[in-house]
Amino acid sequence: MKSFLKNQKSTLILLGAIILGGIVGVILGPKASVLEPLGNLFINLLFMIIVPLVFFSVASAIANMSGMKRLSKILGSIVIVFAATALVAAVIGLIGALIANPTKGVDAAAMQGLMGSASETVQKAEKVGVLQQLVNTFTVTDFMSLFSKKNMLQLIVFSVLFGISTAMAEEKGKPVAKFLSSGTEVMMKIVNIIMYYAPIGLGCYFASIIGQLGTQILEGYLRVFILYVVLSIIYYFGFFSLYAFLASGVQGIKTFWKNAIAPSVTALATCSSAASIPINLEYTKKMGVPSDIAETVIPLGANTHKDGSVFGGVMKIVFLLGIFGKDMNSASSIITIIGVSFLVGAVMGAIPGGGMIGEMLIISVYGFPPEVLPIIAVISTIIDAPATLLNSTGNTVCAMLVTRLVEGKKWLEDKVNNTKEAVM
Repeated sequence: MKSFLKNQKSTLILLGAIILGGIVGVILGPKASVLEPLGNLFINLLFMIIVPLVFFSVASAIANMSGMKRLSKILGSIVIVFAATALVAAVIGLIGALIANPTKGVDAAAMQGLMGSASETVQKAEKVGVLQQLVNTFTVTDFMSLFSKKNMLQLIVFSVLFGISTAMAEEKGKPVAKFLSSGTEVMMKIVNIIMYYAPIGLGCYFASIIGQLGTQILEGYLRVFILYVVLSIIYYFGFFSLYAFLASGVQGIKTFWKNAIAPSVTALATCSSAASIPINLEYTKKMGVPSDIAETVIPLGANTHKDGSVFGGVMKIVFLLGIFGKDMNSASSIITIIGVSFLVGAVMGAIPGGGMIGEMLIISVYGFPPEVLPIIAVISTIIDAPATLLNSTGNTVCAMLVTRLVEGKKWLEDKVNNTKEAVM
């Protein structure tokens, strides 16, 4: 017990701060928003280093790989793992939504009444085609735009290209590769400094969110929320354990859950996959995942692999189809729902409230008028915390799966044995 308390001291302090913040939020209600600036300070500090951290970690991981053959194997494994887990999430979400039918008895007029002031924003929203949305998702029109956290996926595309080019430059690229490695180390030190403020920042942020969100979960949204939480619990404990088992058997399950608490707490408190990147990187490496795999999977996964957002995409699509009486039981409808939700999981932003991109994609694909955007925007708000939990923490177990494909089935066993030998 003493050993456990010593090893998990920082995690327990963080968890205690979150629980205390939740209690304060429940007691104070909307008045808890007075604490939000203290929480925003922590979030802003993390966001402040996200762009350089992602650039250095991704570019460094690729530039310092032993060979392009390994890079190709890692990227190929990432595609397989991300696609397979997202597909599983889409199928599970759709089955749950069709069985529970969260839109039963929900009135479209009543839903539109919940739009509030957001309708003004919706009227100004520009309808973007699917292909153009994909172009906007992966590229920017100006280099300076890469320095915004709103363009994380585009930054990763640039970082991957930069890392590949550095590796291809061979001897002439080695000084750049060393610079990238040094930059990564410096960024992680900054993260360590910021984390000293984490208990206060996360506690206040969580208190504010609980206080403001508590009264907004109404009628049909309550059913969506309950269904989402049930599916999240099943997926979090059941399928994450399954993925860890596939990665390295029983030892994989033990290793994953031993290191999953801090990433999970951070995801729940910040509601941001991007803000969780530093913590995920740290604990994924503690799981035994090699640095080059961790530093590729985690930043890339924060933007392109979001099982929680896939769940959310299914809920939003089914909700709109349900309240407007559209077909969602035919084979073609089911395939479309799964396909669109799969895509939504890839294009949604990694920042709080970043679901707007995915929501616009849903509206565009199904031909709904922009005025319905607030209807599903409310769903984004009420599922934000559990969705981020699945999005963010899911990337850590996916890193284990990728390592299994790249390093072989005994990767974790070899890691443990090497550690023991080093200690001896």
